[in-house]
Amino acid sequence: MKWSLDALHKMRKSADGFILAASRLTDAQLAEVSQSQPLVTFNRASTSAPTVMIDTPSAIIQALEHLASLGHHKVCYVAGPPTSWSNQMRWKVFEEDATKRGMEVHRIGPYTPKTTSGAAAADAAVRTGATACIVFNDLLAIGMLQRLQARGIRVPADMSIIGSDDIFGADFCNPPLTTISSPIEQAGRVAVSMLLAQLNPLAGNASRQLAVMPTHLTIRESTGPAPA
Repeated sequence: MKWSLDALHKMRKSADGFILAASRLTDAQLAEVSQSQPLVTFNRASTSAPTVMIDTPSAIIQALEHLASLGHHKVCYVAGPPTSWSNQMRWKVFEEDATKRGMEVHRIGPYTPKTTSGAAAADAAVRTGATACIVFNDLLAIGMLQRLQARGIRVPADMSIIGSDDIFGADFCNPPLTTISSPIEQAGRVAVSMLLAQLNPLAGNASRQLAVMPTHLTIRESTGPAPA
Protein backbone atom coordinates (compact mmCIF):
# COMPACT_ATOMS: atom_id res chain seq x y z
CA MET A 1 0.00 0.00 0.00
CA LYS A 2 1.55 3.26 -1.18
CA TRP A 3 0.50 5.36 1.79
CA SER A 4 2.17 2.94 4.20
CA LEU A 5 5.46 3.19 2.33
CA ASP A 6 5.19 6.98 2.35
CA ALA A 7 4.55 6.92 6.09
CA LEU A 8 7.70 4.85 6.67
CA HIS A 9 9.74 7.30 4.60
CA LYS A 10 8.44 10.18 6.72
CA MET A 11 9.24 8.37 9.98
CA ARG A 12 12.86 7.52 9.13
CA LYS A 13 14.23 10.62 10.84
CA SER A 14 12.38 9.92 14.08
CA ALA A 15 12.71 6.12 14.29
CA ASP A 16 15.83 3.97 14.45
CA GLY A 17 14.02 0.92 13.08
CA PHE A 18 10.64 -0.62 12.35
CA ILE A 19 8.60 -3.67 13.26
CA LEU A 20 5.89 -4.11 10.64
CA ALA A 21 2.95 -6.27 11.71
CA ALA A 22 0.97 -8.08 8.99
CA SER A 23 2.36 -5.66 6.42
CA ARG A 24 0.67 -5.49 3.04
CA LEU A 25 3.69 -3.91 1.38
CA THR A 26 5.04 -5.75 -1.64
CA ASP A 27 8.29 -7.73 -1.47
CA ALA A 28 10.02 -4.97 -3.44
CA GLN A 29 8.78 -2.30 -1.03
CA LEU A 30 9.92 -4.29 2.01
CA ALA A 31 13.33 -4.72 0.39
CA GLU A 32 13.52 -0.97 -0.24
CA VAL A 33 12.78 -0.16 3.41
CA SER A 34 15.20 -2.78 4.76
CA GLN A 35 18.06 -1.33 2.73
CA SER A 36 17.85 2.02 4.48
CA GLN A 37 16.47 1.16 7.94
CA PRO A 38 16.62 -1.80 10.36
CA LEU A 39 13.43 -3.77 9.86
CA VAL A 40 11.61 -6.79 11.29
CA THR A 41 8.42 -8.16 9.75
CA PHE A 42 5.74 -9.81 11.86
CA ASN A 43 3.35 -12.32 10.28
CA ARG A 44 4.56 -11.45 6.79
CA ALA A 45 7.15 -13.60 5.02
CA SER A 46 10.13 -11.60 3.82
CA THR A 47 13.51 -12.54 2.37
CA SER A 48 14.89 -9.05 2.97
CA ALA A 49 14.38 -8.74 6.74
CA PRO A 50 14.24 -10.89 9.89
CA THR A 51 10.74 -12.26 10.35
CA VAL A 52 8.55 -13.50 13.18
CA MET A 53 5.80 -15.83 12.01
CA ILE A 54 2.74 -17.03 13.90
CA ASP A 55 2.28 -20.61 12.73
CA THR A 56 -1.45 -20.39 12.06
CA PRO A 57 -1.25 -22.79 9.07
CA SER A 58 -0.47 -25.71 11.41
CA ALA A 59 -3.38 -24.64 13.61
CA ILE A 60 -5.66 -24.66 10.57
CA ILE A 61 -4.78 -28.34 10.22
CA GLN A 62 -5.57 -28.86 13.91
CA ALA A 63 -8.91 -27.13 13.40
CA LEU A 64 -9.82 -29.29 10.40
CA GLU A 65 -8.79 -32.41 12.29
CA HIS A 66 -11.07 -31.33 15.14
CA LEU A 67 -13.98 -30.77 12.76
CA ALA A 68 -13.37 -34.10 11.02
CA SER A 69 -13.43 -35.88 14.39
CA LEU A 70 -16.86 -34.32 14.98
CA GLY A 71 -18.18 -35.72 11.70
CA HIS A 72 -18.16 -32.54 9.59
CA HIS A 73 -17.86 -33.13 5.84
CA LYS A 74 -18.83 -29.69 4.46
CA VAL A 75 -16.52 -26.91 5.62
CA CYS A 76 -16.22 -23.24 4.74
CA TYR A 77 -13.32 -20.80 4.97
CA VAL A 78 -14.44 -17.25 5.74
CA ALA A 79 -11.75 -15.09 4.17
CA GLY A 80 -10.26 -11.84 5.41
CA PRO A 81 -8.62 -9.06 3.37
CA PRO A 82 -7.39 -10.25 -0.05
CA THR A 83 -4.07 -8.44 0.39
CA SER A 84 -3.35 -10.18 3.70
CA TRP A 85 -0.44 -12.62 3.42
CA SER A 86 -1.69 -14.66 6.39
CA ASN A 87 -5.16 -14.88 4.83
CA GLN A 88 -3.66 -16.34 1.66
CA MET A 89 -1.60 -18.87 3.60
CA ARG A 90 -4.55 -19.98 5.74
CA TRP A 91 -6.72 -20.54 2.69
CA LYS A 92 -3.98 -22.50 0.92
CA VAL A 93 -3.55 -24.86 3.88
CA PHE A 94 -7.33 -25.05 4.45
CA GLU A 95 -8.05 -26.04 0.86
CA GLU A 96 -5.23 -28.59 0.63
CA ASP A 97 -5.86 -30.30 3.96
CA ALA A 98 -9.66 -30.34 3.74
CA THR A 99 -9.47 -31.80 0.23
CA LYS A 100 -7.10 -34.53 1.44
CA ARG A 101 -9.66 -35.42 4.11
CA GLY A 102 -12.38 -35.76 1.47
CA MET A 103 -14.29 -32.74 2.77
CA GLU A 104 -16.49 -30.54 0.60
CA VAL A 105 -14.72 -27.17 0.56
CA HIS A 106 -16.26 -23.70 0.27
CA ARG A 107 -14.75 -20.23 0.46
CA ILE A 108 -16.63 -16.98 1.01
CA GLY A 109 -15.44 -13.40 1.24
CA PRO A 110 -13.26 -11.42 1.38
CA TYR A 111 -14.62 -9.65 4.45
CA THR A 112 -13.32 -6.78 6.54
CA PRO A 113 -12.09 -8.43 9.77
CA LYS A 114 -14.61 -6.67 12.03
CA THR A 115 -17.73 -7.77 13.89
CA THR A 116 -19.83 -5.56 11.60
CA SER A 117 -18.95 -7.82 8.66
CA GLY A 118 -20.18 -10.89 10.50
CA ALA A 119 -23.82 -10.65 9.42
CA ALA A 120 -23.02 -10.80 5.71
CA ALA A 121 -20.49 -13.56 6.31
CA ALA A 122 -22.95 -15.63 8.33
CA ASP A 123 -25.67 -15.32 5.67
CA ALA A 124 -23.23 -16.37 2.95
CA ALA A 125 -21.94 -19.29 5.03
CA VAL A 126 -25.47 -20.61 5.55
CA ARG A 127 -26.08 -20.51 1.80
CA THR A 128 -23.09 -22.78 1.14
CA GLY A 129 -24.67 -25.61 3.12
CA ALA A 130 -21.48 -26.01 5.18
CA THR A 131 -21.87 -27.35 8.71
CA ALA A 132 -18.66 -25.73 10.00
CA CYS A 133 -16.64 -22.57 9.32
CA ILE A 134 -13.06 -21.56 10.01
CA VAL A 135 -13.01 -17.77 10.12
CA PHE A 136 -10.13 -15.35 9.39
CA ASN A 137 -10.24 -13.76 12.84
CA ASP A 138 -12.21 -13.71 16.08
CA LEU A 139 -13.93 -10.36 15.50
CA LEU A 140 -15.48 -11.60 12.27
CA ALA A 141 -16.38 -14.92 13.93
CA ILE A 142 -18.09 -13.15 16.85
CA GLY A 143 -20.11 -11.08 14.39
CA MET A 144 -21.17 -14.33 12.73
CA LEU A 145 -22.25 -15.80 16.07
CA GLN A 146 -24.45 -12.78 16.69
CA ARG A 147 -26.09 -13.01 13.26
CA LEU A 148 -26.65 -16.77 13.46
CA GLN A 149 -28.29 -16.37 16.85
CA ALA A 150 -30.56 -13.63 15.47
CA ARG A 151 -31.61 -15.96 12.66
CA GLY A 152 -32.35 -18.82 15.02
CA ILE A 153 -29.47 -20.91 13.70
CA ARG A 154 -27.96 -22.78 16.63
CA VAL A 155 -24.21 -22.86 17.24
CA PRO A 156 -22.90 -25.51 17.39
CA ALA A 157 -25.99 -27.71 16.86
CA ASP A 158 -26.62 -26.39 13.34
CA MET A 159 -23.23 -24.87 12.49
CA SER A 160 -19.82 -24.92 14.17
CA ILE A 161 -17.61 -21.80 14.17
CA ILE A 162 -13.84 -21.52 14.70
CA GLY A 163 -12.09 -18.15 14.95
CA SER A 164 -8.45 -17.12 15.02
CA ASP A 165 -6.36 -15.04 17.48
CA ASP A 166 -8.07 -15.89 20.81
CA ILE A 167 -8.69 -12.22 21.56
CA PHE A 168 -9.92 -10.93 24.92
CA GLY A 169 -13.62 -11.75 25.08
CA ALA A 170 -13.51 -14.81 22.83
CA ASP A 171 -14.35 -16.93 25.85
CA PHE A 172 -17.12 -14.54 26.98
CA CYS A 173 -19.27 -14.52 23.83
CA ASN A 174 -22.32 -16.74 23.34
CA PRO A 175 -21.34 -19.49 22.90
CA PRO A 176 -17.66 -19.21 23.93
CA LEU A 177 -15.57 -19.31 20.76
CA THR A 178 -13.34 -22.17 19.69
CA THR A 179 -10.31 -20.42 18.25
CA ILE A 180 -6.67 -20.59 17.19
CA SER A 181 -4.52 -19.33 20.06
CA SER A 182 -1.23 -17.57 19.36
CA PRO A 183 1.62 -16.49 21.69
CA ILE A 184 1.32 -12.83 20.67
CA GLU A 185 3.23 -11.37 23.64
CA GLN A 186 6.10 -13.82 23.23
CA ALA A 187 6.20 -13.12 19.49
CA GLY A 188 6.37 -9.39 20.21
CA ARG A 189 9.34 -9.88 22.52
CA VAL A 190 11.16 -11.92 19.88
CA ALA A 191 10.50 -9.24 17.25
CA VAL A 192 11.92 -6.54 19.54
CA SER A 193 15.01 -8.69 20.21
CA MET A 194 15.54 -9.11 16.47
CA LEU A 195 15.34 -5.37 15.92
CA LEU A 196 17.69 -4.56 18.81
CA ALA A 197 20.22 -7.03 17.42
CA GLN A 198 20.27 -5.04 14.17
CA LEU A 199 20.53 -1.72 15.98
CA ASN A 200 23.40 -2.90 18.19
CA PRO A 201 25.36 -5.52 16.21
CA LEU A 202 28.46 -5.00 18.41
CA ALA A 203 26.59 -6.53 21.34
CA GLY A 204 27.35 -9.92 19.83
CA ASN A 205 23.75 -11.16 19.54
CA ALA A 206 23.25 -11.91 15.87
CA SER A 207 19.69 -11.48 14.77
CA ARG A 208 17.83 -14.59 13.69
CA GLN A 209 16.35 -14.40 10.23
CA LEU A 210 13.21 -16.38 11.05
CA ALA A 211 11.36 -17.24 14.25
CA VAL A 212 8.24 -19.40 13.99
CA MET A 213 5.92 -19.21 16.99
CA PRO A 214 3.76 -22.29 17.70
CA THR A 215 -0.02 -22.13 17.86
CA HIS A 216 -2.73 -24.41 19.17
CA LEU A 217 -6.47 -24.86 18.92
CA THR A 218 -8.42 -23.81 22.00
CA ILE A 219 -11.68 -25.77 22.00
CA ARG A 220 -14.72 -24.11 23.52
CA GLU A 221 -18.45 -24.39 22.96
CA SER A 222 -18.84 -23.02 19.43
CA THR A 223 -17.88 -26.37 17.89
CA GLY A 224 -19.78 -29.63 18.19
CA PRO A 225 -20.87 -32.72 16.28
CA ALA A 226 -22.11 -32.23 12.73
CA PRO A 227 -25.89 -32.11 12.47
CA ALA A 228 -27.42 -35.44 11.54
